Amino acid sequence: MKTWFITGASSGFGRAIAAAAIAQGDQVAATAREVASVEHFVEDYPLQARAYALDVTRPETIGAALEQARRDFGSIDVVVNNAGYGLIGALEECGEDQMLRQVETNLMGPLRVMRAALPIFRSQGGGHFINLGAAAAISNYAGFSVYGGAKAGLELASEAVAAEAAPFGVKVTVVIPGPFRTDFIGRGLEKGAESRPEYAGTAGKFGAFLEKVDGKQPGDPAAAARAILKVAAAERPPFRLVLGKYAYQKARRQLDRARAELDAWEGVGLATDFPA
Repeated sequence: MKTWFITGASSGFGRAIAAAAIAQGDQVAATAREVASVEHFVEDYPLQARAYALDVTRPETIGAALEQARRDFGSIDVVVNNAGYGLIGALEECGEDQMLRQVETNLMGPLRVMRAALPIFRSQGGGHFINLGAAAAISNYAGFSVYGGAKAGLELASEAVAAEAAPFGVKVTVVIPGPFRTDFIGRGLEKGAESRPEYAGTAGKFGAFLEKVDGKQPGDPAAAARAILKVAAAERPPFRLVLGKYAYQKARRQLDRARAELDAWEGVGLATDFPA
């Protein structure tokens, strides 16, 4: 039996992972900014679940929730960094405060959670961070410069944490989902502060596409949660877990493009070393 600590457990992947973990008999520390939105887990499963208030932009709530969960359950085996939201708009269309909130939530938030949880993992001889990434970090879209940039930063930061904490038995997995039928577009996607006609054919076109596909995404959040539980149970879990056919095809295309570009400019790049 594992104990899961999940940020943003009130909706989307966080809620699906919490439900799947409880269904297989695990314990869940469900967190959200509004604790009332996750208390139903405790009401339905009082022996397996606890609810905690946590806002990833307020570091004091992170440490308090982790410590209380550790006291309540005795240990924490898996920390899921799921809390976050999107921002759609060309870079010129996004306000300064919007950009700062994106980085604060989608990059700084998970970093704070990992930093606060690492002493617990070290003291108990191991643990597993599962961080929710995005297909925009495979290759980005017009309109996702800030959101995709924050998610890409999380992915590379997670790679460093994996190397730093491996000697303590700590594992790190970044989950990279394609389009899944969550409420990300309908409720979790903020629009840029202004709309500029110059970007109607790029960022505006992508934003319209997202609205059109909302509710029709091919990905099943419950199936994603089951896949994440399999990764958490693996002795040697992957660093990256790509979810869904769309994201898999996107990742393979990006790898092919990156290799082709690397080969095409090899002569220019290698010529910059001092002579042997």
